[in-house]
Amino acid sequence: MSNPMPARIPAGGVDLSHLAARHQAQAAQQGQPGGAAPAAPAGGHQTVDVPSLIVDVTDATFEQVAQLSAVVPVVIELWAASSEPSKTLGPVLEKLTRELGGQLMLGKVDVDANPGIVQAFQARSIPTVVALVGGRPVPLLQGAMPEAQIRDIFGQLLELSAQQGITGRVSAPDSQAPIDQGPAEPAAPQIPEAHRVAVDAAERGDFESAIAEWERVLTKAPADLEARAALVQVRLLYRLQGVSIDEVRTQAGLNPTDVEAQLRVADLDVSGGHIEDAFLRLLDLFVVQDADGRAIIRERLLELFEVVGVADPRVIAARGQLANLLY
Repeated sequence: MSNPMPARIPAGGVDLSHLAARHQAQAAQQGQPGGAAPAAPAGGHQTVDVPSLIVDVTDATFEQVAQLSAVVPVVIELWAASSEPSKTLGPVLEKLTRELGGQLMLGKVDVDANPGIVQAFQARSIPTVVALVGGRPVPLLQGAMPEAQIRDIFGQLLELSAQQGITGRVSAPDSQAPIDQGPAEPAAPQIPEAHRVAVDAAERGDFESAIAEWERVLTKAPADLEARAALVQVRLLYRLQGVSIDEVRTQAGLNPTDVEAQLRVADLDVSGGHIEDAFLRLLDLFVVQDADGRAIIRERLLELFEVVGVADPRVIAARGQLANLLY
């Protein structure tokens, strides 16, 4: 049985990177910290040369492959030699990837040899197929399914990628279609009606109201990934609103074991793109805290993982470290 792709990339219709950029510009004028989530890189119309449209992906090479998702969507196939559906699905994915002539790539992951990637995507059955678009994961399907349905899913994926500004190409010897260098105008992302009030509040800088509205959306629709992605971004913007860079860093330096002080500087680091620094700071703090402190740090780490993107290799590494500390 397959799980269909959601109607839109998580955070696609409510991407708040422009709010983060606006906040960062305003904060720079006031000597305050920048925005929340680093903006996902846009692929534009660039073409990148790659050795093949279909690559084997390992825990060690995942980061390099994930970076290409800023240019084209990267489909990740989690397969196993012992899985009969994998033997059926794999050739179909490879065929359709080549037919699309560089509009997307296929990364094949042997789950038995790469537990880190399996854990990152939380795959519960094999085969599982997801995609990376601008570093963000998009669930596609589980199990084998007819070629016609997969072709439709790939078409939807390309449309969703265009909404995110990911409209580049990759050029490889095994491409079966010519590379079209002509410009393509990405479609503007559509805002779900249920999100409209929250989006409007965020746009006018009323982050507190935006948080309340997205929480209301999630109460009615707990599986709404767009609302969840938007919520964690706005929470970070709200926490950083009005704080001073110098004050945050000074207080963190004077109080190295104070949880709230270290949480604030970790937020600041994530907002400025210093992802590894933020995660390392909180993981080191986790070790020296009591149970209550650890619970608070764990909750913030999990939220920051969502802000950065669960498929980001830095998140994968930090999540593994957190798991080791917990168990």
